[in-house]
Amino acid sequence: MRHLIPLSATTLVLAGLFALPAAARPAHDHAHATHAAQAPAATPAQQWPTDASLREGMRRIRVAVQGLEHYEHGHMGIAQASAAVTLIDDAIAGMFADCKLEPDADVALHGLLAEFMAGAEAVRTSPQVPVAEIARMRQALARYPQLFDDPRWDAEAD
Repeated sequence: MRHLIPLSATTLVLAGLFALPAAARPAHDHAHATHAAQAPAATPAQQWPTDASLREGMRRIRVAVQGLEHYEHGHMGIAQASAAVTLIDDAIAGMFADCKLEPDADVALHGLLAEFMAGAEAVRTSPQVPVAEIARMRQALARYPQLFDDPRWDAEAD
C-alpha cells in the first residue's frame, strides 16, 4: 500500500530543483539549494548591505512570525497559522527570485531562510503547535540585523 505525503509548494519547488540535471539548473538557483543546507554563517566584521527586496521580504517574514505567537498561545487556529506561513513562503520566494548579494552574504541569508522554511513546514505539518521551530524562526529574525545592514529594521520593529 502506498502512503501519500502532503507536500508544500516550497518542498515541491526545492524537489524540482534537485530533480533537474545539474547542467539544466540555473547556477544561482543551484547555489540557493546548496546554501540552505550549510551551517549558519559567522557574524561578519561588517554587516552586509541589503537591497529593497531583502528588506521587504524580511519585514514580511517578521510580521508573519510575530503573528504565530498567537498560534503558540492558542489564540489562532491552524487556518490562520497556515495563512501566516504562506506569507513566509511568498516572502522567501520573492527573495530567491531577486537575490543579488555577494556570495558570503548569500550564504548567510540562505542559512536564515532555511530556518524560516523549516518552521513554516513544521507549522503546516505538525499535529501540535511546533513551539521549538517557531522559536528558531524568532532566533533567525534576531540574527538578521547582526548579519545585514538594514538601517530601519529596529525602527520598524514595533
